[in-house]
Amino acid sequence: MRVQLLTDALFDEVLAAAEASPRRRINHNFHPTLASNPHRFLNVMLRDTYVRPHRHLDPPKCEAFLVLRGELDILLFDDAGAITARHRIGDAPELPTGIDLSPGVWHSLVVRSPHAVIYEVKPGPYDPATDKDFAAWAPAEGDPGAEAYLAGLRD
Repeated sequence: MRVQLLTDALFDEVLAAAEASPRRRINHNFHPTLASNPHRFLNVMLRDTYVRPHRHLDPPKCEAFLVLRGELDILLFDDAGAITARHRIGDAPELPTGIDLSPGVWHSLVVRSPHAVIYEVKPGPYDPATDKDFAAWAPAEGDPGAEAYLAGLRD
């Protein structure tokens, strides 16, 4: 049996890796392989990271986020790209700590604090070709319009 403790030292280690990442975020997997089910991981993100709106439709996958450090907005969209809901979650006592999303829901997130440490759970296995259905109405990561789009989501 393998036991992994979620400690401040681990959070700081993964945060340092996120700071060094061009994507301004990084995962720390607790599941042993990409074929594992479920997937459990820390998703550590800096304020300026851009997460392109997406959904998990085929195969359908639910997804849950618990914020261990920091604060973020989970944004939900309709099929045309209009924001239908904004849920602020975080480690502050007045905020919900997490959210659970059904399969097929368009979503993204915006980090509100300098960084966020998120514990995420979703079904495996992970196949990069089918894991996410990216929204055609939102710029791709690295696209010249992504920074402006993120700024619009933040407002």
